Amino acid sequence: MEFTQTQKEYFMKEAIFEANRAKTMGEVPIGCVVVDKQGKIIGRGHNLREHSQDATMHAEMLAIQEANEMLKSWRLVDASLFVTLEPCPMCAGAIINSRIKNVYFGAHDPKAGVTGTLMNLVTDSRFNHQANVEAGILEQHCAQLLTSFFREIRKKRKKNRKKEIKD
Repeated sequence: MEFTQTQKEYFMKEAIFEANRAKTMGEVPIGCVVVDKQGKIIGRGHNLREHSQDATMHAEMLAIQEANEMLKSWRLVDASLFVTLEPCPMCAGAIINSRIKNVYFGAHDPKAGVTGTLMNLVTDSRFNHQANVEAGILEQHCAQLLTSFFREIRKKRKKNRKKEIKD
């Protein structure tokens, strides 16, 4: 299924909704949805690394797992993944292995992004599957979520250090 720009933005807003769920829990605000070829959301996820203390609990991993359960199949052929931040190597591997057709992401990740920034694993023809990638869907909104989250963390740390010095 080819998505219109309006549909892409709708699904990215659903991923942003998931990112906000993570943020309210004190997790890094990254959210993801997996959409089937009929345009139905079949998987949702948001970061849960801090709460689970499990490095694999990324938004994409959780959304892919939920989609696998929904379809009762590890193959997500013709599915599309929408995520607020460019996937990391682990998530790119899961995208390849689950045969996801399209990856749409919001903000680039200069430190760990491997769907275009540092490299592009999901389009590498040496793997047995490739996915189409489109970057920058609601990019400013996605980037702002992360920027404001980390700004608040730095602000709290600074305040706590000042308090420790006074005590």
